[in-house]
Amino acid sequence: MGRDMKSVGVHQGLSPVLDTVRDYRWGRVEETMGEDPYLSAVAGTAYVKGLQSAGIIATLKHFFGHSSSRAARNHGPVSMGWREMYDFMLPPFEMAIREGGVKSVMNSYTDVDGLPCAADPKIFTTILRDELNFDGTVVSDYWAISFLEVMHRVAEDEVQAGALALIAGIDVELPATRCFSDGLVALIRAGKFDEKFLDRALIRHLNHKLELGLLDADWTPERDVTADLSTVNFDSAANRAVALEAARESVILLSNKDSFLPITNTPKNIVVVGPCGDDGGAFLGCYSFANHVMAMTPGSGLGIEVPSIKSAIATAFKGADVSSVVGCPVKDFDTSGIPAARAAVDKADLAIVVVGDRAGLFGRGTSGEGNDVADLTLPGAQGQLLDACLNSGTPVIIVSVSGRPYAMGDYADRAKAMIQAFMPGEEGGTAIAEVINGTISPSGRLPVEIPSNVSGQPSTYLHPKYGQPGLNISPVDSIPLFTFGHGLTYTTFKYSDLTLSSNEISTDGKLTASCSITNSGSREGTEVVQLYFEDPVAEVARPIITLLGFARITLAPGETKKITFDIHSDRFAYMGADVVRIMDAGEIVLKLGSSSSDIKSSKSLKITGSKRVVPHDRVLRTPVSIG
Repeated sequence: MGRDMKSVGVHQGLSPVLDTVRDYRWGRVEETMGEDPYLSAVAGTAYVKGLQSAGIIATLKHFFGHSSSRAARNHGPVSMGWREMYDFMLPPFEMAIREGGVKSVMNSYTDVDGLPCAADPKIFTTILRDELNFDGTVVSDYWAISFLEVMHRVAEDEVQAGALALIAGIDVELPATRCFSDGLVALIRAGKFDEKFLDRALIRHLNHKLELGLLDADWTPERDVTADLSTVNFDSAANRAVALEAARESVILLSNKDSFLPITNTPKNIVVVGPCGDDGGAFLGCYSFANHVMAMTPGSGLGIEVPSIKSAIATAFKGADVSSVVGCPVKDFDTSGIPAARAAVDKADLAIVVVGDRAGLFGRGTSGEGNDVADLTLPGAQGQLLDACLNSGTPVIIVSVSGRPYAMGDYADRAKAMIQAFMPGEEGGTAIAEVINGTISPSGRLPVEIPSNVSGQPSTYLHPKYGQPGLNISPVDSIPLFTFGHGLTYTTFKYSDLTLSSNEISTDGKLTASCSITNSGSREGTEVVQLYFEDPVAEVARPIITLLGFARITLAPGETKKITFDIHSDRFAYMGADVVRIMDAGEIVLKLGSSSSDIKSSKSLKITGSKRVVPHDRVLRTPVSIG
């Protein structure tokens, strides 16, 4: 991706999104890496390294708290405390800065406890630069500086808004200079604003231009374009191969009743039902070119070939008669097509019901920026469509192609199998069909939970004991249908007991944790080994389980490999009662499993010594070796 961008003269990309998901109702869940800060940190840092290795500046967003806005609204205040901010929102940015060397950060629109991020020196100077040692440029989200006047009302005009943003540490205004403009220059010349803040931003900005060669005497926009723009092809065979690999590894098999999948005997008649079943656009996110730009021109299509699930199923099952019925729209509540869909299911040997989202921006879809929802009900009449199909005697496979998790508790047990695909890209249809016919064994794992019912938000797997689902205290319960890290394969794996190099370490110590994994099934498969920890007694309420490390391992039938996690005590640290990061003595329980709920082995670790204040240059990663 970075090489393609570089070839047409692009210098900076406004990604990745490293907001940690805290509420599934938020429209931008689809853009994130998931609900776990460590998972987001590892994936986000890899993204940054890849993009910047091609000479493209990556931009982390949104710094920070954007995903925790009140009621999950795209524009909403954040009421989260600083302890939670440091432990759950900051780690992805921290790793991408310290390990990834990211060169740009974008602010969050939100205010935190009443103070807008774009006007807060604590966020962009104290935390970002002094604590995390970030030395790049901070760019504003679109119109975020103007929002200080018109939305947050902490500035009387755009000039004051610009001054507040410069003091806070924002260096570049996007998408246009409305606040960093002539009025601010006049304020400086009149001696009413300290020029050092302008100089600071200017130096940072010019340093990036210097690094990119944009200040060279012979620079022109055309000089940086190395591709022939008349023939450049971003949809090359090589790029599609990468897209297919990514899609294959991301598709998640949630349930598989009586080993219904894979289907090795081709059914005579297969019907693909649902608004996402014969629409390749369902695989693309809100900021894909098709949904961001081409959507402005109705009838322009997707711009590239994107096989739908229906067409991919027809390719995967060549002897079958494959048909499709929409049944209902994605968004509008229209049930008029459901009877015809049910009739088609009744006549088929197999029904694949594809529900989910159509991404768009600001209300033009069901997922994406500005497409927040009140609850986690399937959009439109898709729930009614799914219910009608499941009431048939025909075997049904549910495929959810969505940007967020939807409540599926009313449907999952009635289906033969259930597949989740979080907008898997242009080769998503092919990957889903390959899972169904067994060409590949699924290996995706849930980066968020799939809820059982539509309420109970905000909630993620990182909840304290007091917020634990299933206590029967309230009818509004966030019991997950499928937990974080869950995903099935077409083989089985046997775990040995977890072994620790030591049962006791100091508050500044380290150890290794290891186990052996054996493919005990009859075909090759990929397991995602997950190591979690629990801190039973701490100064503050902590999650009952937290991801510590993970490893993806592919094994042939009968093959065994040893996995070793290198763990520093910093990885157990947290923001204590005084909002200072600490590591204290006590017990840590290490838990090894294939998901946050499927724990295979646990070991207790004793932490000794005095309470230690953990410095900002703490250990962020749990390295894994496979041998």
